[in-house]
Amino acid sequence: MKLNAGIITPKLAETKAFYTEILGFGVTFENEFYLLLHTPNHEAEISFLLPDHPSQQPLFQSPFQNQGVYLTIEVEDIDSLYKELKQKNVELKVDLRDEPWGDRHFAIQDPNGIGIDIVKYSPTED
Repeated sequence: MKLNAGIITPKLAETKAFYTEILGFGVTFENEFYLLLHTPNHEAEISFLLPDHPSQQPLFQSPFQNQGVYLTIEVEDIDSLYKELKQKNVELKVDLRDEPWGDRHFAIQDPNGIGIDIVKYSPTED
C-alpha cells in the first residue's frame, strides 16, 4: 500500500514553483488541472488538483480552506537545508530549534497555507 496525499488548490503554478525551486521536489506528472510531485529521493509523492474541475467527481472539487493540514519532511542534514532556505529568503514560521524529545527542526509555509515542519529526528537517550 502506498499513500499519496492530495490538496485541492487553484494555486498550481505557485505550488509547483515552491516545491521544485525551494525544496527540490521533482515533477512526476502534470497537466492543466493536476500536479504530482515527488521528493528528491523519490520516496514520497504529493498531488495538487484544481478545484471545480469538470473531470472530477464532486468529492474532489472543493478547494482546501488553508487550515488544519501540515506536512512533515524528514531530512538528514537539517542545518544545511536551514542555511540554504535562509539564503533563498524563505520565510521561517518556526526558527531552527532543538526539542527536549530530541528533534531538531524548523517550519515554513507553502503557498496554500500548509505548514511544513522540516525535521531531523534524533533518538533520545533513556
